[in-house]
Amino acid sequence: MPSVPVVAPVEEDLTAEECEQLLRTAAFGRVGVSIAALPAVVPVNFLVDDGDVVFRTVPGTRFDVATARTVVAFEVDEYDPATGTGWSVLVQGMAREVTDENDRARLRSLGLPSWAAAGDADRFVRIAMDVVTGRRLVTA
Repeated sequence: MPSVPVVAPVEEDLTAEECEQLLRTAAFGRVGVSIAALPAVVPVNFLVDDGDVVFRTVPGTRFDVATARTVVAFEVDEYDPATGTGWSVLVQGMAREVTDENDRARLRSLGLPSWAAAGDADRFVRIAMDVVTGRRLVTA
């Protein structure tokens, strides 16, 4: 039986617009924060709202550091092991807690679930998309 040639995927850089479009297709990502000078990566459900990444959490979590106006990283990706294709988007920006009650009420109405805290998660965190980079793996 003749062998099928294996085509290695090629990496392509994505534009900021392509990155934001891909972010809008996903609902799950990971936030990277620094806690006591050590990196921590935490899964979150998210949405893109007014040009920011927004997730929902509760007080007293690893995200307390993220609400203190610190720079964080946020990543979302998709990968198909059968084809070796996929994409990855990385957002780096200032995180801040949403404190405006009108904005919080509007965000609540969007139905964004918390990753783990169910109905108790009434704290919203915005990550500004200050730096957005991405790449796509495609077959040549």
